[in-house]
This record gives sequence, C-alpha cells and structure tokens, in this order.
Amino acid sequence: MAAETHTPTDAEGAAARRDRAVRAAVEQGLVGGADTAEPLACLLDTAGIRSSAAALTGAFAAALPPGTPVLHAFAVKAAPLVPVLRLLADAGLGCEVASPGELALARAAGVEPERTVLDSPAKTAAELREALALGIAVNADNRQELDRLDALVAAAPTSSPVGIRINPQTGAGAIDALSTATATSKFGVPLRDPGARAWLVRAYLDRPWLTRLHTHSGSQGVPLPLIAEGVRELHALAEEINAAAGRRQVDTLDIGGGLPVNFASDDHTPGYPEYVAALRAAAPALFDGSYGLVTEFGRSLLAKHGLVLARVEYTKTTGARPIALTHAGVQLATRTVYAPAAWPLRILAYDAKGAPKTGDPVAQDVAGPACFAGDLLATGRELPRLSPGDLIGVPDTGAYFFTAHYGYNSLPRPAVHGFAVTGADEVRFSLARPAQSLAEIVAEAGGAFRDALR
Repeated sequence: MAAETHTPTDAEGAAARRDRAVRAAVEQGLVGGADTAEPLACLLDTAGIRSSAAALTGAFAAALPPGTPVLHAFAVKAAPLVPVLRLLADAGLGCEVASPGELALARAAGVEPERTVLDSPAKTAAELREALALGIAVNADNRQELDRLDALVAAAPTSSPVGIRINPQTGAGAIDALSTATATSKFGVPLRDPGARAWLVRAYLDRPWLTRLHTHSGSQGVPLPLIAEGVRELHALAEEINAAAGRRQVDTLDIGGGLPVNFASDDHTPGYPEYVAALRAAAPALFDGSYGLVTEFGRSLLAKHGLVLARVEYTKTTGARPIALTHAGVQLATRTVYAPAAWPLRILAYDAKGAPKTGDPVAQDVAGPACFAGDLLATGRELPRLSPGDLIGVPDTGAYFFTAHYGYNSLPRPAVHGFAVTGADEVRFSLARPAQSLAEIVAEAGGAFRDALR
C-alpha cells in the first residue's frame, strides 16, 4: 500500500520558512548569543506578504464583475516602512494615509496619488490643500471639515475624489479602543444621531463633487458580522443619496478594513474569502458592479509575516518563578505590555544556534529590557527552560509591533530585515530599516541644542 503524502498547508510552509530564517539569521550574524552579535533583530517574510496581498485581491476579484474598479489601499499605520509599501505597491496595492508623515512615506515608496486615500479625524487646512492639489482621495470626517472643503474646492478645482466618513453606530467589538462604530466614536458623522441621515443626504445633493462614502467599524476584536452590518448601512445610504439625486452621484464605496488576525496559531483565520462572504450575505448588491470599491486593510496583510528575534541575556528565579530577561519588550510590543489580555503573543524558543529548542516545558516569565515591572511579553508561559544565549521568537508582529517603535528608556529601534527562502533552502536577507544608532538617539533628543535652556 502506497504511503500517503502530505501537502504542506500555507501555515506550515510559513512556519518552515520562519524556522529556516531564524537559523540563517544566526549563521549570518544578524542576531545571536555571542557578545559581538546583535541582541535583537526583526524579520519580515516577503513571500508571505505577497501571498496575503494576492489572497486579498483574488478574493474580491472572484466576487465582482470583471472591470469593477477596486483599490486596495494598505493602511500605512500598520507598517510604516517604505520598502514594505513598495513591495505592496508592486503587488497592486495603494496606500491609506492618516497623517503628513504617512503621506510622505507613501510618496517615497512611489505610490501614485490616484492610488492614495487620506483619512484622519483632524486634517489641517494645509493637509487638505496638498491632497486636493495632488489628486489624492479625501474622506471628510465631520461637518466642520466639510465646510473647510467647500472653501478649498471653490478656490481651486480638484481631481480628487471626495467623500464623507460615516459612523454606522452599529456597536463595539471585544476591544473598545479599536471599535470605531460605537454610539460615541470620535470618527465620522454619526448616522443614527437625530437629523444626521437627512443632513448627509442634503450635503451630497448640495455638492455634486461628493462622490464617495466611507466607513470603517474597527479592526482587531470586531467580528465579521458587525463589520458587514456597517458596510450594509453604508450601501443603503449610498442608494438613498443616489435616489434623491436622481443619478448615480455616489459611485465608490470605501468600506475600510478590519479583518481580525488569529494570534493563537500560525493559521490565517479568518481569511479574505470569509470576509467577502460575510459582506455578500449582508449586502449582496455591493458586489453587482454598481459601485467601485476601496478597502483599507493593514494588520491582516502584515501581522502573520513578522518575527521578533531577541537574545536571552540573563535568567533568574524569583518567588519560585523562572524569568528570562530578553531584549524584546515594550519598545516593540507596546500593546501587549500595556494590555496583555487584549494582545497576547506567542513565544517561540530557539537555542543559541537558532534551532527550535526542545525539553520539558516550564512555566516562566519572558521579560523585556525596560525599567518598569510590567515590561513582560508573557507570564507563566510553558516553554522549554530558557538559558542565557538562547533566542526567543515572537511571531505575528509584522503589523503595529516592531514596525512602530516606542522609545521608552531611549531603547534603539532594531534593524528590520526582509527575508526570502530560495529553492536551494538558502535564505537571502534584505535590510529594510537599519538599527538606530546611539548618535541618532542623541540627535533626536536635542543633542545639537545642549545649551539651549541654560
């Protein structure tokens, strides 16, 4: 009887690439246990990122009539690194930006204005003027911003698509801070407040240049049915506006992003096909080709493809609890350290050569380098007992973790390396962001102005 063959799943393939990259990072001196090696490095799986981008574009393409205009705009805040934005642009994605800095990053990556969307609840007149001059799409957050746009559009006609962000007020997910469709959210025009819906319809009828509607119900912790409910409300409002206008004034719906990420395993669940299925169940007409679509995914595209690698510097036992002191903590995993219940992370144990560590699991704390007691990546975590010189790997950190540094204790930003595994099982690393030098830290802290306050 022939032996059954096993075809590796995407998750298994990504895990194998990750473990090979860890060994290679040690072998090539990017990180390691030796005194001369870097104690901390961050890795991005470029094949995984491309795979996520293809899964997103493919899921929507399969559900829409051919030729339906679709822009998948990556939320730059999730991974504000120019090489990442360039990689995603090459994969067909644009950028969603929410600050002058993020717009500068998108432009540095070569992302065209027509593939860029500006969202922010506090845009200045200068930001709006620049976006309109460049032809960047703008989503107005509130009535006062719309008044400001009235004056700017009248002063200088623009090719920018302009819309209004609505808050469907459909409720919160599991993490309040990331739920943007609550009754009192700071984002958008509250759709269910008294008189708001009628005001929105009138606002469009009075402004023929308003051609888009936007919503985003939140991200991690927001379930797919709640996201879909918000999109259904958006579509219904667009239909009401167009009926009142007697024409298809609103031609594009920006449905935001928000696909949550599974931090408990290597599995990519839920996936983009499940997201599309939830939207089709809630608002079938969304996929009939009547409207162009814009999406704004961030975490779901990058999170699973990032890995922090940190050296275990010391180990100790306090109150009978083993503790591993590492170089990865609050500066990289800020949300986990300050809200561990909402943002738990897995910890992978590797030996000093970068091989997965074996041995009986022992409950131990994994601590970071910062000078406060709460700087912990995990408490009481069952792992093979860690020793000085070992490495910990922290997966699922490609979005909002090491890409957005927190400068506590003036800890330097670590280097970020993209990696690709060749057919010969060799690993090629590409520097995406160099490690921050001590001189750069001093410069950012006003080093050139030492005597300014004397």
